[in-house]
Amino acid sequence: MEVAFCQTLSFNADTFEYESVAQDNGNATIIKFPVDEKKVSPGDVVVVVSGENINFHGIIGKIEDGFAFASDPKGSLLSAGVQ
Repeated sequence: MEVAFCQTLSFNADTFEYESVAQDNGNATIIKFPVDEKKVSPGDVVVVVSGENINFHGIIGKIEDGFAFASDPKGSLLSAGVQ
């Protein structure tokens, strides 16, 4: 039997630094952001919050060169502008 572990990473929208890789209607649907590859893995969950609102909720699909890529294709409220 294989056991998998994942974690939830929570970020404050006001201070979270990311790059929008894909967008829909001005909202980032795929983001790229720096991570410590020793502490974060594909499959980990990313939540970006602003107060009580969830602006982005996705799963890390891959990590390359110290950057994680996560997607929220349906419910993202995170700005696609440069952060």
